[in-house]
Amino acid sequence: MFTPVEDRFATGAASPAALYRRLTGVDPAAADIADDAAFDRHVLACAIVAAATGPSGVAAGLGLPPAALDALLAARFPHARGITNSVNAAAARSGDDATRANGAATASDDEFEMVRDLLLAHRSRAGAETDWLAAIVARRALEPNHLWEDLGLRSRVELTRLLERHFAPLSAKNTRNMRWKRFFYRTLCEDDGFVLCATPTCAGCGDFETCFGEETGESRLARIRRTVETAISL
Repeated sequence: MFTPVEDRFATGAASPAALYRRLTGVDPAAADIADDAAFDRHVLACAIVAAATGPSGVAAGLGLPPAALDALLAARFPHARGITNSVNAAAARSGDDATRANGAATASDDEFEMVRDLLLAHRSRAGAETDWLAAIVARRALEPNHLWEDLGLRSRVELTRLLERHFAPLSAKNTRNMRWKRFFYRTLCEDDGFVLCATPTCAGCGDFETCFGEETGESRLARIRRTVETAISL
């Protein structure tokens, strides 16, 4: 009997790395992302795994309606059809109201929509994949860690590549390499005529590290995998 994705993670029956391998056929550390198509597939797989390990359900955790998630899986991971129905069914069961079941960000709908619309307004090209990624990035930006971590990526370098590839006009505006999440909100404020910062220059600001500090650390996928392995060994 196939166990829904969320249930498998909750019971420890499958690890994040195992789900990534089922989606892509390789271990996360061995992913070959040299060409753009392979990179996009890697990004989507990482985001699915990150959402699957969260409390919201996969569709809600990605900011996608279940039908859009089904289309994404069918287009990018057709061999993993067994995951499609279980993910959608689990997502529909995961919340107490229609908003969560429809895959929207329940806690901060307006914030999610503003960031998603900012990305869509600066997309490099039209298409379903860009629409999915705009929603996914916006939804994962609501999480508390570095954005690259909450997307399940291996480093900030991968996030920057994602934004340069799919949202180049917006990416090009980040000329000082500001942290991406901070940059999104600063751009939204400036577009609305507000000033986010109290100081006229960044160099003398007490929050310089908040905006521009290095975004390094162990990836979310690696942390979860280490936690599971530690629990199993006890």
